[in-house]
Amino acid sequence: METKLFSDIQPISFEGVDLKRPVVIAGPCSAETERQVLDTARGLAAAGVKIFRAGIWKPRTKPGGFEGIGMKGLLWLNKVKEETGMLVATEVATREHVIAALDAGIDILWIGARTSANPFAMQEIANALVAKPGATVLVKNPVNPDIELWIGALQRIYNAGIRRLGAIHRGFSTYGKHLYRNVPQWHIPMELHRRIPNLPLIADPSHMGGKRELIGPLSQQALDMGFDGLIIESHCNPDCALSDKDQQVTPESLNLILNTLVVRESTGTTESLAILRQKIDRLDNELLEVLSKRMAVCRDIGQYKKEHSMQVVQTGRYDDILNKRSSQAAEMGMDEEFMHTIMVAVHEESVRQQVEIVNN
Repeated sequence: METKLFSDIQPISFEGVDLKRPVVIAGPCSAETERQVLDTARGLAAAGVKIFRAGIWKPRTKPGGFEGIGMKGLLWLNKVKEETGMLVATEVATREHVIAALDAGIDILWIGARTSANPFAMQEIANALVAKPGATVLVKNPVNPDIELWIGALQRIYNAGIRRLGAIHRGFSTYGKHLYRNVPQWHIPMELHRRIPNLPLIADPSHMGGKRELIGPLSQQALDMGFDGLIIESHCNPDCALSDKDQQVTPESLNLILNTLVVRESTGTTESLAILRQKIDRLDNELLEVLSKRMAVCRDIGQYKKEHSMQVVQTGRYDDILNKRSSQAAEMGMDEEFMHTIMVAVHEESVRQQVEIVNN
């Protein structure tokens, strides 16, 4: 359904600007002063960055923090365009933001994770965009891992007539301490890509990692999975930044990161790769056959339990299977947590089938 709905989405492109893959959008988390904005922009322009980003309205988790410089930041972004020739981008969260940014000539709008999670806010922004069908809009994933909510946010913007539309993957919030500020959960943007293949995908390694040393590895992972571009926070003096200083890098550091990234072919299949994929297909078929046989045995067990009035779930047996299979997987060079997840799913399906037998 989504493929047909979003069939006429256009790639991220601007006349006279060479945006080769990966498209790189970079700049400070927040526009703080005119000098900070221009100094950062000059450094990024020298590094070959074509799109400059800066937040001028900043939604903060708690009141009292730096909430952005406001409208005068739009004037600074225009100075960046005039001096460097770069395109400029900023975050919008309300109807007023959209109108002000587009009237000021901002080239790209992005919608943040908190806003994309709110259908009322998304519809307000969509209504403001109806009169601007030529705008370019990027929608970040919601803070929670809900792909339907993400697609719904994109659809509201699409229904407003926007065809220059893209998605930004910034990871998902979780409770407790983790390596990442926002856990990537790459399978979710990959499912988004499967359902909307022509939708440009931009990765946000700054918000995913939350630490500048993770930007390079996360950027490479994104490119390896076929992402079209990167949006990275860069500041001329990140240690003194007024917001998110730990995840910002200098323009010089960003230049080094970009130069070390390996951009692999996103299309095309060699003969050797085709042979390997055929092997995968055969092995998948074998896996399905084995799972089918296992489920048949589970149904036989369900019939036995019904005839002998036994409860379906045998907790001791379940724990034994999980522990043994996870240990066996580790011995075979696989991840224990991966195998644990697989066996939980297999057991749940086995129980479901046995319950059906026992209750019929």
